[in-house]
Amino acid sequence: MTSEKVKKHYPRPPISLIESNIPGWGVDIYIGGSTGVADAELLEKHNIKVVLNCAVNLDIDLVHSEEPNTPEHLLKHGSARVRYYKIGLIDGPGNPESMVLAGYHLMRSALDQELPEKASYKVREKGNILVNCRGGRSRSVTIVALFLHLEYPDRYPTLDAAIAHIRKTRELHPDEWFETPKPALIHLAERAASMEKLLRDAGFGQDMKKK
Repeated sequence: MTSEKVKKHYPRPPISLIESNIPGWGVDIYIGGSTGVADAELLEKHNIKVVLNCAVNLDIDLVHSEEPNTPEHLLKHGSARVRYYKIGLIDGPGNPESMVLAGYHLMRSALDQELPEKASYKVREKGNILVNCRGGRSRSVTIVALFLHLEYPDRYPTLDAAIAHIRKTRELHPDEWFETPKPALIHLAERAASMEKLLRDAGFGQDMKKK
C-alpha cells in the first residue's frame, strides 16, 4: 500500500494532544499536519504559541500583518500570532545524521527561550507547542518522540515507548505504523539519542534544564 493510499484510508485530526502540562515547562505538546498548523483559529483555541515545522518541503505563511511601508518587490513579512521555528527534514533517507538531534535541541530551545520586552517581539507568552510536518505522522512524530524519551526517560525509557505513545495519541492506524515514522528517521533518532547521552556524560547538553 502506497503512502498516498495510507493517508486516504486513515485520516487523523488536524492536530492531536500528545502530552499535557509537561514537567519543567508546564505546557502542552501537540502534533499536527499542514491543515492544522495553517488554521489560526485552531491554534488560538488550543493556546498554541510555538510552532516547530519539521518539513523541508512545506512552508506556512503565518504572517497576519505586514510591516508598514514594505517595498512592493518584497514578499509579505512581519509578525505572526505564534513564534515560528523550522528544521527542514526529508521524510525518509537523505538527512544528515546530526539533523534529528538538531531538531530535538531546537524544540527544547524554543521552550526555554526568553524573549525581551520589546515591541518587535509580539508573542512573549509561553503557551503550548505544536510540532508539525506535512501529515503529522512521521517527521514530527520522530522529533517529539526523541524529546519525550530524552526528557522523561522514567516515563519513556526507550524511543520505541515514546513512538508507541504518540501513535496512540495521534490516532495513527496500525496498518500505517511501518512508516509512521519512516524507518530511516527512527534510525537517526536512535543515533541522536545515543549522541545526546554521550554529550551529557561529557558534561554538555542540559545546562538550561528547568526541572
